[in-house]
Amino acid sequence: MPSIEDYARRPREERLARITRTPDELADAVRGADAAVLARRPGPKSWAPNEVVCHLRDNEEWFLERMRMIVAMDLPRFVATNPDRWADERQYLTNDAVVAVAAFTRRRRETLEFLRPLAPEAWARAGLHADSRGRRTIDEFLSVMAWHDDNHLDQLRRALLGRP
Repeated sequence: MPSIEDYARRPREERLARITRTPDELADAVRGADAAVLARRPGPKSWAPNEVVCHLRDNEEWFLERMRMIVAMDLPRFVATNPDRWADERQYLTNDAVVAVAAFTRRRRETLEFLRPLAPEAWARAGLHADSRGRRTIDEFLSVMAWHDDNHLDQLRRALLGRP
């Protein structure tokens, strides 16, 4: 799996194309899967397919919110998130994966509608994470999103096969 830095070296259009494909790839992955398979964790510390899809859905909202803050403010600060806590508190295991994919697809469309018309100077605007991630530009967020999509699509495919 390439690193976030590897993605950052790719042209912006390639990274945008990567994140554009994700909704269809998610839908294809879960199409026809049995509810029991979607709710099965392949290992004690591994997420079930439902959890992976819900994580992508909720993280997409947070990615877009952060980037909107970056455009609206000078160096906004972002609070840390805890994906495992979200999975538990938001009861990801009980969510319908197909409904979650549809929500992700809507949110990703909003993200792409936000990113595509950005002025060149906007891509260099940044926000500051409260944790070790530090300063991150909108262009760097795009790299993170491309990496994040590939990482979790791989995780989803393994989980559907019962592999951690």
